[in-house]
Amino acid sequence: MALARVQNFTVSLDGFATGEGQTLEAPFGHAGERLHTWMFATRWGRAMLGRTGGTGGVDDAFARLFTDGIGAEIMGAGKFGPPGWQEDPRWKGPWGPNPPFHTPVFVLTHHPRPSVEMEGGTTFHFIEASPAEALETAREAAGGQDVRIGGGPTMLRDFLAAGLVDHMHTVVVPVLLGRGVRLWDGLEGLEGDYEIEAVSSPGGVTHMTFTRAGV
Repeated sequence: MALARVQNFTVSLDGFATGEGQTLEAPFGHAGERLHTWMFATRWGRAMLGRTGGTGGVDDAFARLFTDGIGAEIMGAGKFGPPGWQEDPRWKGPWGPNPPFHTPVFVLTHHPRPSVEMEGGTTFHFIEASPAEALETAREAAGGQDVRIGGGPTMLRDFLAAGLVDHMHTVVVPVLLGRGVRLWDGLEGLEGDYEIEAVSSPGGVTHMTFTRAGV
């Protein structure tokens, strides 16, 4: 069966995946871009921004797995937009006309709306569903490929608690945020369900992979 995967999900040393005070201008709140500097320094990350150059090595190798074998994504309402986006029928996400997903994307929200087709093969579908229901829907759309569980942290925590994540790549960056939304709250003992490996990079981050036993 196709896997449910998490790729390039970044947390601070104290476990926060986003900062406090999210707005349109600051989608990660007071964290700014500090959580993702590692990614946009890589060749892959710079190419995603339409730029050249960047670093190779382990950070670039992990970053490139973001799109490898992915046929659909599930994301939470907080990733799709800042608080209040549901009240704006013109809002189509913060990524511009050609979002970086290029697959069907299922946005979990209590305010469903008609699907939005974007450039590059991305279509946003807005659904109200449990994690298990959303994963079943996304797998049908993925055409045999894997489903990426895209976050944010609250949604990912729900999928982890439900035992639905087969493989997860998290990146721990040497930043202390102190406040925001933590990933690991309520997931005590999670390590017992996974084989965990860690790789440190010269860029100062630690890549951790969680693979469910038997996958």
